[in-house]
Amino acid sequence: MTEVSTRVNLALLGIRVDVPVQRRSGAGPSDDGHVLFGGAGAAIPVRNDSPYTLSGNRLLLDGADLGMTVEPVRRPQFYDLRTAEGVPYEQIAKLHGSDVLATTVVQTCIRYGEDQRCRFCAIEASLATDSTIAVKRPDQLAEVAAAAVRLDGVRQLVLTTGTSAGKDRGARHLARCVRAVKDVVPQLPIQVQCEPPGDLARLTELRDAGADSIGIHVESLDDRVRARWMPGKSAVPLSEYRAAWREAVRVFGRNQVSTYLLVGLGEDPDELVAGATELIEMGVYPFVVPFRPLAGTLAVDVDGAVAPPAQLLEDVTQRVAAELRRAGMLGSAQKAGCAACGACSALHSAGG
Repeated sequence: MTEVSTRVNLALLGIRVDVPVQRRSGAGPSDDGHVLFGGAGAAIPVRNDSPYTLSGNRLLLDGADLGMTVEPVRRPQFYDLRTAEGVPYEQIAKLHGSDVLATTVVQTCIRYGEDQRCRFCAIEASLATDSTIAVKRPDQLAEVAAAAVRLDGVRQLVLTTGTSAGKDRGARHLARCVRAVKDVVPQLPIQVQCEPPGDLARLTELRDAGADSIGIHVESLDDRVRARWMPGKSAVPLSEYRAAWREAVRVFGRNQVSTYLLVGLGEDPDELVAGATELIEMGVYPFVVPFRPLAGTLAVDVDGAVAPPAQLLEDVTQRVAAELRRAGMLGSAQKAGCAACGACSALHSAGG
C-alpha cells in the first residue's frame, strides 16, 4: 500500500489510539487526533472501530506492520496556562498538528439556524461543552500566541471566524486580532479565513494588519451541491467568491490564497478537478479534503450522511496534486494556513 493510499484510508477510517492532542467538534469538517505521519502533521479521526492501530510508533493494519511511523503529537505546555481572568489558554486557541496554533475568533455564525447551517459544520457545538469561549479578544490571542511560540515552538497561526451580520462578515475583527498578535510576535506567519467581505477593500485591511495569507472557503463550486449542503452560505454567489479570490491574489500574492474543496458531497469528480484547475490558474490553492460526518452536525443528526469512498478521494487528490505540481504551487510554499499545514488533507503526501 502506498503512502498516499494509506494517508487516504487513515483520513476516512481513522486510527484506534489515544492521543493527547485532539480537536472535537468545530467550524471545519474535521474531528481529529493530531499525529505525525512520517514526520509530517496529520489530523486523523480517533475511532474505536478503525482497523489501524499503533505499536510504539509503528502503524499497524489489522495487526500487520506497514513499515510507516505515526507519532502522537505531545500535549503543548501552553495548555497548562490561564489568563489573569482565569480563562484556560486551551479555550482560546488550540494546537493543530505539531506546530500550528489555530482558533475561531468568533465561535458563532449568523448562518447557524437549522435552515441556513452548513450541514457539515459544528461551529457552536464546542460552546455547549465549554471547550471554548464565544469571542476571543485580540489581547487574549496575542497572549496565547506569544506563549505558544515561546513554550512549544509554534510556527504559524490560523485565525478563522464564524460569519457576522456586518457587511465585512467578520473581517474587521480578524484584522484587529492579527494586529494584536503581530505586535507581540511579529515573526509569526498568520493566515486569516472568512467569507468574501462585502467590501473587498477589507482584504487590503487584513494584509495591512499583518496577515500573510488568506483562506476564502467555498467547499464546492457546484451550485446544486452548495444549495443542498450550505443553504445559507450558497446565497453568496460564486461570482462574488471569484471576485474575492482575484482581489486576494492581487493583495496577498499567488499561492497565498486558498479555499477548501470537500470531496464526497455529490459533486461530479471530473467537474471538481476541473474547478480545482480553474482555481490554480487564478493562483488559488484548492485544499482538497474529504467530507467526514461530524457528531453534532446536521449531516449526521438529520441526513445520516457517510464519507466518500477511498478510491474517489485518492483519485481526486492525486489529480489535483498533479495540477498543483504543474503550476509550481505547493502547499509548503504558503506562509501560513491549512494548505501550509496540510494535516487535514492527503495532498502533501501526493506531492501537492
